[in-house]
Amino acid sequence: MRVLIAEDERVLADVVAAGLRRETMAVDVVYDGDAALERATTHDYDVIVLDRDLPSVHGDEVCRRLVAGRVTARIIMLTASGDLRSKVEGLTLGADDYLPKPFDFPELVARLRALARRTPLAVPPVLSRAGVTLDPARREVFRDGRYVALSPKEFAVLEVLLRAGGNVVSAEDLLEKAWDENISYFTNSVRVTVMTLRKKLGSPAVIETVTGAGYRL
Repeated sequence: MRVLIAEDERVLADVVAAGLRRETMAVDVVYDGDAALERATTHDYDVIVLDRDLPSVHGDEVCRRLVAGRVTARIIMLTASGDLRSKVEGLTLGADDYLPKPFDFPELVARLRALARRTPLAVPPVLSRAGVTLDPARREVFRDGRYVALSPKEFAVLEVLLRAGGNVVSAEDLLEKAWDENISYFTNSVRVTVMTLRKKLGSPAVIETVTGAGYRL
C-alpha cells in the first residue's frame, strides 16, 4: 500500500511516516498544499493523509481539487478540531474519513487499511491465492498453512501481487506501489525482492515471471 502524508508539523509527519513504513507501507511525505497537489497528481497513491491546515494551499482546497480531478486515492483528513461541524465540513469536501488530533497510531493504521480496501472492486481484509494467505492487519503470511517470515518489502510486494488477483503486475507498477518516490526506476530492487520472496514461499513456485511484462501470482 502506498500512502502520501501531507502534514506541516514536520516532526509529526516524519514520526507517522516511520511508523507506517514499519507497517510495510510505502510512504511519501510533503509539508505544504502545493507539494501535496503535485505528488497526488503524479503518483498512484492508495490513501492520502491530508492535514486540513496546510500552508501555501489550504487542505480544504487541496481536497476539493483532488476530488474534482478524480484522483482515485482515498483521503483521510487530519485536523486539530474534532467537533461535529468540522467533521461534516471535511466529509462534505469529499474526504473519505476524518481523524482529529491527537490520535492513536493504531487507529490511524486501521483506518488506512480500511480505506485501501474501498477500491472499485472490493478487496477482502485477508488475501489468499494459490495456497498463499496474507493478513495485512496482523502482518502474517502463510503458504499451505506454514508461516512464512518476510521482510517489510517482501510483504509489500506480495500484497501487491495478491491484490492483482492473478493479473500481471509490471516491475514499474511494483515500484510505484511498494517503494517510495526516492527509489530509482533503474534499480534491480524488484528483481532481487521477487527472487528472495519466491525462495521464502518455497516450491512449487507460485510467482511467475512473464517475460517482457512483469510478474503474476
